[in-house]
Amino acid sequence: MISNDYKETLELIKQEIQTARFQVIKAITNEHINLYWKIGKIILEKQEEEGWGKSVVKKISNDLQNDFPDSNGYSTRNLRDMRRFYSRYSTNEKLRQLVAEIPWGQNLLILIKIKRINPFL
Repeated sequence: MISNDYKETLELIKQEIQTARFQVIKAITNEHINLYWKIGKIILEKQEEEGWGKSVVKKISNDLQNDFPDSNGYSTRNLRDMRRFYSRYSTNEKLRQLVAEIPWGQNLLILIKIKRINPFL
């Protein structure tokens, strides 16, 4: 027969596992968004500083897909979304912190739906 102490201990361990799993997913999501933020920043800055056009994004996309064949997320469209993501939120630190907590797919939905950002956030 299993004691109540054992059951409580098992439940405590299971809760710790679930908490750790959530924290790992949260950390991965945050790093993923930070990566996309940095890529968007690089692309935007180079386009502004060097006068790069839209076609360079397609070239970057092709090169990244060749260099990282086991990764996804580097399509031309996604790189343009990264640029837009950075451009839209870079001037508002509060929003920047909030969007870092949201998965990429949901950030894209927000970018599509929201045309204007409240400057008082």
